[in-house]
Amino acid sequence: MRKLIVAVLALCVSAAAQAQQWPTKPVRFINPFPAGGGTDTFARPLAAVLTKNLGEQFIVENQGGAGGTIGAANAARSTPDGYTFLIGAVHHTIAPGVYAKLSYDIEKDLVPITLLAVMPNVLVLNQATNFKTVKELEAYAKANPGKLNYGTPGSGTSQHLAAELFKMNTNTFMVHIPYRGLGPAMQDFLAGNFEVMFDGMGASAAQIRAGRIRGIGLMAAHRHPQFPDIPTMAEQGYPGMEVSTWYAMWGVRGTPQPILDKMYHETVKALQDPIIKTAWQNAAADLGGQKPEEFAKFVHSEIERWGRVAKAAGVKVDN
Repeated sequence: MRKLIVAVLALCVSAAAQAQQWPTKPVRFINPFPAGGGTDTFARPLAAVLTKNLGEQFIVENQGGAGGTIGAANAARSTPDGYTFLIGAVHHTIAPGVYAKLSYDIEKDLVPITLLAVMPNVLVLNQATNFKTVKELEAYAKANPGKLNYGTPGSGTSQHLAAELFKMNTNTFMVHIPYRGLGPAMQDFLAGNFEVMFDGMGASAAQIRAGRIRGIGLMAAHRHPQFPDIPTMAEQGYPGMEVSTWYAMWGVRGTPQPILDKMYHETVKALQDPIIKTAWQNAAADLGGQKPEEFAKFVHSEIERWGRVAKAAGVKVDN
């Protein structure tokens, strides 16, 4: 028994020492979406600040496809040595409710570390359209079923479910055009290749400010202080349309706990850096920083919520 206790203590001391030294080589952030999307907006500034603070490179590796599930699966299969983390999004809590099967379990194969950023979704139009209000959009969609197209970063993303929620609540039909990430979708949107998006503010804020796209309905309880001229969906007669896009960090299951703890504390510290605060403000995002146990509960509640929405809207993705 004494030998067992000594062995356990030795392991604990070894793990603690390992965490003190970590990182001793570059750390990989898997971003499961293509470059240029909302996740990049937050992953890259965070990687830069952590590199500055910890003296080792934090590298963002884009692995887009299948609504973020390919990159998440690759992260889940990574060696749990503290040198691979997932920078994912709300989409990963939607996936269990819409995909026929997944090769990973977000709650079992990955370890929640903390939320990074939260922002409301917004109904945006390209400048080729003439609609000024949500009511005008709804009226046209009802009179012309299938004539309007909406783009998303992929099936099973929050943008997809937000659009389906709108269609379900208004009894309208618009054609879904899924892309392999928000970057390609935004490029086509700006080019006028489809009319509507239900995007997160993370990517749309800069485009709205620049006048390249037009926000007509904020999917939040209150107007955003940076965009006071965009009324909420509820103000326009569409209650129950509150949808947020959020981004977060997970570790690989089996990673030594002291390293996970250190990553959490270093991330919370990084979120207070002026570089981060400026980047988040530009994206109209609120800072994260939830404790791991709080974030775990939030993830579980989001899985249940989006599962109900997906079932009610009849959204299923074959993979």
